[in-house]
Amino acid sequence: MKIFLAQQNYHIGNFESNTQQIIAAIQEAKKQGGDLIVFSELSICGYAPKDFLEFDDFIQKCNSAIDEIKVYADTIGVLVGAPDKNPINQGKDLFNAAYLLYNKEIKAVVHKTCLPNYDVFDEYRYFEPAYSWQVIEFKGKKLAVTVCEDIWNLGDNPLYRICPMDELMKQQPDVMINLSASPFDYTHDEDRKATIKANVTKYKLPLFYCNGVGSQTEVVFDGGSLVFDKFANLCGQLPMFESSLQSFILNTDGTIDAPILEESNKLPSEELNPATLNANLHIEMIYKALLLGIKDYFTKMAFTKAIVGSSGGIDSAVTLALACEALGAENVRAILMPSDYSTGHSVSDAEQLSKNLKNPYDIISIKNIYESFLNELKPTFNNLPFSVAEENIQSRTRGNLLMAIANKFGYILLNTSNKSELATGYGTLYGDMAGGLGVLGDCYKLQVYALAKYINRTTEIIPNNIITKAPSAELRPAQKDSDSLPDYSILDKILYQYIERRQGPNEIKAQGFEATLVDKVLKMVNMNEYKRNQFCPIIRISPKAFGVGRRLPIVAKYLS
Repeated sequence: MKIFLAQQNYHIGNFESNTQQIIAAIQEAKKQGGDLIVFSELSICGYAPKDFLEFDDFIQKCNSAIDEIKVYADTIGVLVGAPDKNPINQGKDLFNAAYLLYNKEIKAVVHKTCLPNYDVFDEYRYFEPAYSWQVIEFKGKKLAVTVCEDIWNLGDNPLYRICPMDELMKQQPDVMINLSASPFDYTHDEDRKATIKANVTKYKLPLFYCNGVGSQTEVVFDGGSLVFDKFANLCGQLPMFESSLQSFILNTDGTIDAPILEESNKLPSEELNPATLNANLHIEMIYKALLLGIKDYFTKMAFTKAIVGSSGGIDSAVTLALACEALGAENVRAILMPSDYSTGHSVSDAEQLSKNLKNPYDIISIKNIYESFLNELKPTFNNLPFSVAEENIQSRTRGNLLMAIANKFGYILLNTSNKSELATGYGTLYGDMAGGLGVLGDCYKLQVYALAKYINRTTEIIPNNIITKAPSAELRPAQKDSDSLPDYSILDKILYQYIERRQGPNEIKAQGFEATLVDKVLKMVNMNEYKRNQFCPIIRISPKAFGVGRRLPIVAKYLS
């Protein structure tokens, strides 16, 4: 049996574009003599549609798209993902489903059993879990079709009470097929391979896994669809971070007519869960994920141009370099906004960066605007000493200038705050926290430095002085980040334990970190939830990002 995996980049609710992509892949697979083509989870509407699922019109458009696609499923079987109406009055109104189309008809519908409701997932809000399981007989094969999370319910402590593959195995299937929408994080490639290997090892069946690709607001889907033979050898892997259509021959004996890419004993057997922060871990993947996140956010929102506040610091430099690569340097405008506290090299470093990148830039001093604020506020401030109020006036002045230019010329402001700053509240609401998309908001400061070095891997794009100088907000004389924050080499490791690994204060202290420092850092994190709650969407690259995947109360006392 010749099986195609169609790894495609969908646009949520863009039924015309999604349908055209799907039909084009079907037609190509038919040309090549395909028996079956597999698409990813909710491919019809895009993943995750969230509350769009509550609109009858949205569901009707999904059904109309299926009707249009099934006309092309004549000589070839087509597995696509879409919502399916619950026919009974009990439970949720919809199922997350996989449709088999063949002979221009809907031949079978498979419902997802395991509905994730953690991190960025919220499927149980909309979907009812499957309550029956049936293999699909197709061209002499029994297909065990599952949807994404259905194959992740393994191990000694499964998250769900029912494992759909256990039920399907009672019917003696010949092959496992999984339609997935599995988002990227820098540990997930290993996680995915380990999970699929575990399934194949347990059930002794080949597995075809089709993942989506593309960015949907904060979440990046990395593709990397996989094919395993019945011996748990990796026989096929589609590219990461790009659309692809590839075919594989499933032999009668459960082997795959393709070279073995990695033998089973060389593949990971456990999910990757680093005990400590490794800033260089999969830095190339992180780089590509951020590029795709920026590109798709702009493309799918019909934005064309970006603006970045360029300070001469590491965060704005990396953000600007990423934006230029993703959107084209001519479409990214840098604004340098020096003050009396800006060092001369900060301006020259920022200028050199834009010259290296060949992007347009402007220099707008905030000195006069800042002084006008102070003059107007002088009677109210009543000669109180310089404080964070004066610092934030500068930051908000810069935010106002950036937004004014963005509004005038139709730019989208890219925010440059990193995860370390957002965690500790080291940023100014409506100032340097302004923006339409947070590019580095899920990257610790140490990872930002690693990205800078990766960007400079072949030639110096980011001036070396930006990388080597001490980081500073430059909002008061001789200011350095270390005046307010612990050294990033320590801070980031504490934050990683608390945020990614969900370790409590005692557990973190037991690792050798100074007790008073741990208490201080965790208090900063929890006290600044209100700031993060007002922040723009953040491109997710870690197993636990700020935003939709981390849900904490703002008004709370725990560790604050």
